[in-house]
Amino acid sequence: MVFRKLPGVSASGMGLRLSQKFVFLLFLSGLVTLCFGALFFLPDSVRLKRIFLSKTDTQPVTVGSGSENDAKEHLKRAKDQEHLRGITSGKGETSTKLKSLSRKPSVSHEATEERLAGGKAQEDLTLFRSKAESASERATFSNHGASSDTFSYNKFKQCLLKAPLGREQGRPSDPRTAERRDKVKEMMKFAWDNYKRYAWGKNELRPLTRNGHIGNMFGGLKGATIIDSLDTLYIMGMTEEYNDAKEWVQTSLDLNSNGEASLFEVNIRYVGGLLSAYYLTGEELFKKKAMELGEKLLPAFNTPTGIPRGVINLGSGTSWSWGWASAGSSILAEFGTLHLEFVHLSELSSNAIYKEKVMNIRKLLSKIEKPHGLYPNFLSPVSGNWVQHHVSIGGLGDSFYEYLIKSYLMSDKTDEEAKKMYYSALEAIEANLVQKSPGGLTYMAEWRGGILDHKMGHLACFSGGMIGIGADDGVPEKRQHYLDLAAEITHTCHESYTRSATKLGPEAFRFDGGAEATATRLSDRYYILRPEVIESYMYMWRLTHDPKYREWGWEAVEALEQHCRVDSGFSGIRDVYATTVGHDNMQQSFFLSETLKYLYLLFSDDDLLPLEDWVFNTEAHPLPIIRDSCLQDGGAQDKTVSE
Repeated sequence: MVFRKLPGVSASGMGLRLSQKFVFLLFLSGLVTLCFGALFFLPDSVRLKRIFLSKTDTQPVTVGSGSENDAKEHLKRAKDQEHLRGITSGKGETSTKLKSLSRKPSVSHEATEERLAGGKAQEDLTLFRSKAESASERATFSNHGASSDTFSYNKFKQCLLKAPLGREQGRPSDPRTAERRDKVKEMMKFAWDNYKRYAWGKNELRPLTRNGHIGNMFGGLKGATIIDSLDTLYIMGMTEEYNDAKEWVQTSLDLNSNGEASLFEVNIRYVGGLLSAYYLTGEELFKKKAMELGEKLLPAFNTPTGIPRGVINLGSGTSWSWGWASAGSSILAEFGTLHLEFVHLSELSSNAIYKEKVMNIRKLLSKIEKPHGLYPNFLSPVSGNWVQHHVSIGGLGDSFYEYLIKSYLMSDKTDEEAKKMYYSALEAIEANLVQKSPGGLTYMAEWRGGILDHKMGHLACFSGGMIGIGADDGVPEKRQHYLDLAAEITHTCHESYTRSATKLGPEAFRFDGGAEATATRLSDRYYILRPEVIESYMYMWRLTHDPKYREWGWEAVEALEQHCRVDSGFSGIRDVYATTVGHDNMQQSFFLSETLKYLYLLFSDDDLLPLEDWVFNTEAHPLPIIRDSCLQDGGAQDKTVSE
């Protein structure tokens, strides 16, 4: 190799003096540092990082996509690891079609615009626990579960006021209502049988092409439709189908996946579905699987604030924020929809850490300043500050509010903090978001930094039922006011159905430019078998027994049968206003878990999963009310409730 000789440099040492060799090496080392620094600091480098980070040698705390500098988890665990009994105060195939796969939060066109406006997020630094920290944390986990006071299923059943399945499995005495309920059961069997025939073990059925769909939300977990359907099959008395599902869970549900999962979706579908199946049946298999999966979700909370990130690798524990989320933020409807399931994980395991994680979220949200009393949809898990002032009771925000009132109800009405937060939020929503259209329809607008967007999403239609179930216990003098508000919102959502050609509602509908409860954008006209409107029908029926809610539910059954039923299952449709429908070729798992379950309950007597004993998570999985005193005194009731 020939080197060009520099003036005044000797020929020895390849033409370089010792001092110049030092400068050359310094330059070379700086270049290498710059290259590897770019790998770890440039945006969109998370996948490259995983190539170089050994999952066996290191334990990453988080891999975020925010612009803030990450830091080690600084929250201390509570010193007292007391045994918990109850809650006290003191919804496409690729990632670009995420909104059509996920129930909540829906990634709207407006959310995409906000993401672009917010600028491209810089990747956070990846931090590592030391071996000593890892060992200490493992020891802490072990101590958490060391309590000898374990959950007793027999004591739990003694705490129920009524049999879960009612006196006659909730079958109504009215022949016409019973016939309608039987029709819903037939729809469930048709959906299940086709899933089993063409997509068994996959997450969802593609009914037109007669094959299975895996999707990218569950991190390699399979069988979402099976887990989502367990409790529906059980309460409908579909014994053979339930046993097939249980056998699959026992033999084929593999939780040792290493993929990228939505914390929110895995929690509400898998953890919620397994917990519900356990409480209804007493099968220890479901409890064991729920606990195993719940533990895999804990690393998502390892952020400076304790606010979990939205995506987690179930194998390595690495977590990060959604790429579309503004400035690496966490989503209100995601981190705010963990409380019910995590409290029950602590209840079943005598392990305080699950409740600690969600109570820490509650603590942060209680003290943070809220614009006009409202909760924006994006929060930084690093700084604990709001990232944008976009407020929605639909996608991105919805189930946070639902879980506040349901946390209060699930605690046997002892969780005063949840009650206070819910009614304060509801007052702010009424003051800022609730609107009346020129045609007299009450709706929930969206709030963008003080500017109202007169749009209501299908997802927001759950709020009729939510406001209804909270009417009795919050502010007694406003009970009728809240019931009226719930009825008005439910009526508006029904109007979004009746004003379409298919009698099914669009993904979003507007109240501006002369529109009333109608989708004005082509991108909002689809229907993916969503349950929220029917959910409100069910709650309003139980609260008022107004027969119109059962009639509205039957209208939905007829529309589903006419437009969504195909030869091999049920499919969403692309345009609810088209007289000739086009199908999206997807039978969503929540159709079996929520839509059909809520219809079945709507046409059943109220003692089938009575609201005195059960709350439904946001995937319609029933979880029992926790009656602390009953469990502590060994079940003081005189009688054991049997099925």
